Amino acid sequence: MKRPILIHPDPRLKKVCAAVPDLSDALRMLADDMLETMYDAPGIGLAAPQIGVMDRLIVLDCVKEEDGTARPLAMFNPTVVAASDDVNVYEEGCLSIPEQYAEVTRPKVVDVEWIDRDGNTQRETFDGLWATCVQHEIDHLDGKLFIDYLKPLKRQMITRKMQKLKRERARG
Repeated sequence: MKRPILIHPDPRLKKVCAAVPDLSDALRMLADDMLETMYDAPGIGLAAPQIGVMDRLIVLDCVKEEDGTARPLAMFNPTVVAASDDVNVYEEGCLSIPEQYAEVTRPKVVDVEWIDRDGNTQRETFDGLWATCVQHEIDHLDGKLFIDYLKPLKRQMITRKMQKLKRERARG
């Protein structure tokens, strides 16, 4: 089931999410809903707070090639356990900040540990776009948006655009 995506500024997007204590069918269904919402948007990542759920859950799939095999990942309680000194600069966007993009510098390679939908602990090294995406989504769980990496003036400009967009959508 597709879920509505919150648009910045929304206080829920600035809150730190609680760890998922135990996996349940409801949480697995939430992960499925988030993947459906992400693909429909379309996006390559989505965090639970973006749909108003304050749990440490993210989904991502950074396979963009038309003939590529989709690789949907659902991560419960994801944590970056190691990060490279080498950095990458990517032009990031966010489903909660539509049509706004900015360059963000992050570690190029990260090791992430998480619990999969079957309750097993996983650990994987991510590089390039996958590394950027997983860090971006984990930031959401800590109440941090990609615009928080920007200079104040640019951040304020984007926030004003989002306030205007929300007003226009409210008028319908």
